[in-house]
Amino acid sequence: MVNTLSHIGIGLLLAHALGLKGRKRLGLVLLSIVPDIDYFSYSLFTLISGSVSHEARNQLFYLLGHRELTHSVFFAVILAVLIWIKTRDRTYTFGGFLAVFLHSFLDYTTSAKMRPFYPFSLNESALRAIYPFDPVVNVIPLLPLFIVAAEYIKSRGVRKYKKKHAWNIKDLYPWDLKIRGKWSVRDRDVWDRRLKRLNIFHSFVNRNEDKFYASFIIVLLIWTTMFPVAKIFLIDRISRTEGTEISYNDTYPISTGKFLAAYPADDSRYKLLEISYWAGVEKSFYVDRVTVEGDVPDASRYAERAGNLYSNSVPQAIDYPVYSVSEKDGAVTVILSDARNPYVKKWPYFDTVYRFVFDRESRDYEVYESHYGRPEKKLDKNYFE
Repeated sequence: MVNTLSHIGIGLLLAHALGLKGRKRLGLVLLSIVPDIDYFSYSLFTLISGSVSHEARNQLFYLLGHRELTHSVFFAVILAVLIWIKTRDRTYTFGGFLAVFLHSFLDYTTSAKMRPFYPFSLNESALRAIYPFDPVVNVIPLLPLFIVAAEYIKSRGVRKYKKKHAWNIKDLYPWDLKIRGKWSVRDRDVWDRRLKRLNIFHSFVNRNEDKFYASFIIVLLIWTTMFPVAKIFLIDRISRTEGTEISYNDTYPISTGKFLAAYPADDSRYKLLEISYWAGVEKSFYVDRVTVEGDVPDASRYAERAGNLYSNSVPQAIDYPVYSVSEKDGAVTVILSDARNPYVKKWPYFDTVYRFVFDRESRDYEVYESHYGRPEKKLDKNYFE
């Protein structure tokens, strides 16, 4: 998850690097945020998903869900083909593909699971190597926006400066003369200094434009490559130390330079590891897969039933399911969440919690979902079967 302004900055950065101007530059900026159009398609999905079959719901989710089709390589290629058909401009087509692809790639390197090769593969994956609020990934793309803003301030300041320096009295209206009296030498000196600094800045940018924007791209490429590659070697080393295979995709960044990993320690527990790129494993602890409140003799059976129902749903946000089972008045409640949920703050991808309520006599059930700390909502049966 990278902020929208940073995505816009990437588009502007590409446009400058490719030498595009005018409408094509604006087009690249717009293309850089096109994948997030699925916010609107997902709203449509939520309106119609309850009235279709389970299988149809799943297929609609792949098409309309957030970070699904619009965040795939296929979508970037389709848009590039459409741009080529419309413009026959190789540079603009290449830039359009990169603008869409890099949006998805930056999301992919942070925390969001996606189906990058949909519709050819339904497998979800994510690099999860870079913290979603990483300062480099979020700030560097803002620099082109800062330059554009500075240009606007400069042009606006020059117009205002010239207006207040209009020495020809015949060209001034009476109210301009009144303003003229308030325009002191000190004010003019302040504007002179401001405009001089902006001129120096823009002269530097204009003289070194190619190197300036190329350096931004290089830094981003190095940064977004360094962490995923380092993570491969680090996870491999820790897997050998722990005597098990730790999933690359199921790790999760918890701060800049740190991530959380997990693996099944045995049939009843997971082991969680807080890992630093610089110091290795800094903390480890165990989490029980099933906890039981009170006397529920068949708790494991109800936990298994909840797990089977959940496995039929999309999206699959929970990688390490834990179950809390309790019973009251003939109803067995199973709380399903991810083992890592309590240990990650600031918008974790897997913070969804499901509450299954099973009726012992009728064997019927209801399911409620809470997400990002929002109030619970009841889910339709076609969500699971």
